[in-house]
Amino acid sequence: TEVAKVMAAALDRELVRLQCYEGLDESKALYEWNYQKQLLSIQVNMNAQDREALTRSLFSDEYLLERPLLKSIRSEKPVVLLIDEIDKADLEFPNDLLWELDRMEFYIPETKETVKAKQRPIVIITSNAEKELPDAFLRRCIFHYIAFPTQEQMEKIIRVHFDKLDEALLAQAMQAFYWLRSIDSIEKKPSTSELVDWLRALQLGGVDPARITREIPFAGVLLKKDKDITAMQRRMR
Repeated sequence: TEVAKVMAAALDRELVRLQCYEGLDESKALYEWNYQKQLLSIQVNMNAQDREALTRSLFSDEYLLERPLLKSIRSEKPVVLLIDEIDKADLEFPNDLLWELDRMEFYIPETKETVKAKQRPIVIITSNAEKELPDAFLRRCIFHYIAFPTQEQMEKIIRVHFDKLDEALLAQAMQAFYWLRSIDSIEKKPSTSELVDWLRALQLGGVDPARITREIPFAGVLLKKDKDITAMQRRMR
């Protein structure tokens, strides 16, 4: 997601973001049609016996509600299109997008118009691997796996978020954090954002660094499932 933002800024392009969610399908990602507004317009023009306006009402794109994919295809200037967390969408969604992403064109039945991209967008797709993506879809992607940061990398990340941080507290917190991530029975392992929040909690709570690896204070900031906390407590006995 950050790569898309940086790329858009570096290339001086607009960033168009499609946030995926359960129930999202191809049509909702492209456009929606305001049938109620169109029907009202048709009724008004029929009553006024305005045939020219009636014809326009049947095929006008003023009733078209543009969504991110169509916005990217119709854009006069090249954009960066971010399809964020595609694994949250329905299983068939990636396959449904193959034509649009390959050809960068789309037929709108309501206006009887085929929209073709004037400037092909750069498409960046993110996935948290919650679902397997179809092979036909993956064949069209350049894959980049972002490995979890090493302890050295994580310390650099942490120092970006904190101006001042007690070195003993940081060392103990890092040790406890990576120990938790090493426990196989923990399903939702804590990530970078949880570590940042936990360090803030430890600071605000004035926790003695000597307690951190021994007790894991404020464990609920790191672990978000009851059974994961139970698994941690079992290992600490």
